[in-house]
Amino acid sequence: MSLFDMTATDLLAQLQSGGATSVEVTQAFLARIDCHDKSVGAFLRVNREAALAQAERVDRKRACGEPLGRLSGLPVAIKDVLCTAGEPTTCASRMLEEFRPPYDATVVARLKAADAVLIGKTNMDEFAMGGSTENSAFQLTRNPWDLQRIPGGSSGGAAACVAASMAPLSIGTDTGGSIRQPAGLCGVTGMKPTYGRVSRYGLVAFASSLDQAGPLARTAEDAAMLLEVIAGHDRLDSTSVDRPVPSYSQSVRRPLEGLRLGLAREHFGEGLDPEVEKAVREAVRVYESLGATVHDVSLPHSKYAVATYYIIAPCEASSNLARYDGVHYGYRTDQSDRVAELETELASRRAETSATVLDEIDNPLVRMYRRSRAEGFGAEVKRRIMLGTYALSAGYYDAYYLKALKVRRLIRRDFDEAFAQVDLIAGPVAPTPAFKIGERVNDPLSMYLFDLYTVSTNLAGIGGISIPCGLSSAGLPIGLHLQSPPFAEDCLLRAAHMFQQATDWHTRKPVLD
Repeated sequence: MSLFDMTATDLLAQLQSGGATSVEVTQAFLARIDCHDKSVGAFLRVNREAALAQAERVDRKRACGEPLGRLSGLPVAIKDVLCTAGEPTTCASRMLEEFRPPYDATVVARLKAADAVLIGKTNMDEFAMGGSTENSAFQLTRNPWDLQRIPGGSSGGAAACVAASMAPLSIGTDTGGSIRQPAGLCGVTGMKPTYGRVSRYGLVAFASSLDQAGPLARTAEDAAMLLEVIAGHDRLDSTSVDRPVPSYSQSVRRPLEGLRLGLAREHFGEGLDPEVEKAVREAVRVYESLGATVHDVSLPHSKYAVATYYIIAPCEASSNLARYDGVHYGYRTDQSDRVAELETELASRRAETSATVLDEIDNPLVRMYRRSRAEGFGAEVKRRIMLGTYALSAGYYDAYYLKALKVRRLIRRDFDEAFAQVDLIAGPVAPTPAFKIGERVNDPLSMYLFDLYTVSTNLAGIGGISIPCGLSSAGLPIGLHLQSPPFAEDCLLRAAHMFQQATDWHTRKPVLD
C-alpha cells in the first residue's frame, strides 16, 4: 500500500515504528499533489520547502529520542481562513490577497506544537460564504469523484484534498455546514464541534456566533486524533469554553451500548433525493444491527432554519466585513485612473441628484471606500453584506434580525427536547449528491436551500459529523449526518467509528487519472 493510501492513524504507526520517515511521508503527499491538484484545484498554496523542513526537524527529534507531539510528522492541510504567521491568508478573496498575518491562529499554533507538517492552504468559497467552492476569487475546486461536479463548500478544498489522498488530515471551518456538507459530497469524514470547543482566535470571521473550526479526515479515528489536538480552552477567545478535552483517540474505539438514535421526520420530506434517503435509512439499519434503537423525533422549527440562518449570518458578515475598507484592512483601489470616470459619473447624476449626495460622490475618501470594496469583494460576499446591512438597518432590525434571534432560540429548544429522548439524531447531510459545476451559480435560493439539513446545527451551537454511507447510481458519495447534544463529540466519534467498523464506505476512493 502506498503511503498516501494509508489513514492518518496507520501513517502515524509507521512513523513511530520506523517504517517510514516524516520526510518520506511528506514527499509522498507532495508528489500526489503535483500529480493531481492541477485537475482538482484543492490547494491555493503548497508550502513545499517549509513542509519538508518541518518533516526533517521531526525526523531529527525522533532519531535523537526527543519528545514528540501528538501528530509527530503527519501532513495537515489548512483552510485558507486560518491565520498562519508570515504566510498568505487570503480567505480566497482579492480583499486579502496580500495579507500576511503576524501571528498564528490558535488552531495553527496547536498543530505546530503537536509537530504536524503544515503542507498547504486549501481553497474555499470567498470568506467562507458559499456551499460549492465556486465563489473563490482565485480558482475552481472540483470534486475528485467527478471533476465536472462541485466538492461542496465552503471547505471544498479541505474535503477534496483528503478525498484525493493529497493530505491525510485537513482543517476546515463550519458556519452553516461548511465542513460536513463537503465531507458528505466528497466521501470523507468531517466534524463540526460544539461552538466553543475549538478556539476561533485567528479564524477570519464570517459570522462570529456560528463559525467553528474542525477536522476532516478519512476515518472517525483520524478525526478524533486531530480534534484532540485542536480542541480546548483558549484565553485569547472569549467564546472558548473552559472544560476538559476528553481523550477522543482513546475512547473512539469503544462501542456505544444502548445507543438511542433519533430520526427527525422533518429531514425526510420534499426535496430529498430518493437515493440519498435510501442510503441514510440503510445506514440506520446498520446501527440497529449493532444494537441501537431508533426513535422518531420532531424538530418543528427546522423549517425556519434556512431563513433564520440567512438573516443572522449575513447580519454578522455585514458587521465583520465592515473593517475591510481600504484603510484599516485589506485591498485598496488604485485611484490613478479614476478622474475621467468620476467626471462622467457626476455629469450623468447632476440633474437628478442632490448637492449632498454629489458632495459624497466627489469626496475622495468615500470614493476610495466604495471602489476598494467593489473591487475587493466578489459577488456572493457583496450579496450577503447587502442582505445583512438591510436587515440591520433602522426600521428593519426588529422585523428581521431580532425575530431571527428568537426563532434561533426555538430551534435550539427543539434539539434540547429531542436529546431528552435520544443520544444522537441521524439524517442526510445534503438533499442530493454533488451537483454539476455552474448548475446553481445563478440561483442563490437553490444554493442556500442545499444547506437545509446543516444550518440548524450551527444555529443551535451543537455538534455534528458527516460520514460516508453510500454511493449514488452515478457513483457519487452520500453522507450520513449525526448530530449530538453540546460537548458530546466523544459520542459522535464513537458512533461514527462503530459504523465504519461495520461498513466499508469510508474506504472507497475516487479514481483519478
